[in-house]
Amino acid sequence: MKGKIAIETSNAPGAVGPYSQAVRVGELLFTSGQLPIDPATGKMAEGTIANRAHQALKNLKAVIEAAGGRLEDVLKTTVFLSDIGNFQEVNAVYAEYFSSPFPARSAFQVAALPLGADIEIEAIVLIN
Repeated sequence: MKGKIAIETSNAPGAVGPYSQAVRVGELLFTSGQLPIDPATGKMAEGTIANRAHQALKNLKAVIEAAGGRLEDVLKTTVFLSDIGNFQEVNAVYAEYFSSPFPARSAFQVAALPLGADIEIEAIVLIN
């Protein structure tokens, strides 16, 4: 097995701390949590939680693609929400990005997320 390789792309927002957007080890990719920040402007997506879920998932897709993967390769996601009341609206957006067989997933309500975000999504991906 090769060592870990840091994945970076300008098509997703840069890290807000000392970490990589993703790390690949062999065929496994571990993404950092993706916030709903537009990489072109550096600003949080505005509007509804659906708008921000779309942006977080676009960022996740960009990081996965930078590593040579596809959303179809995602094994598991973790969704962090500042308000679990947004769960159903986020589910509707999520279903636009993933299809059956869906990745495994966990979702949690958290007290706070970086930069005041209300959603963050990370993934584990198998890249062949």
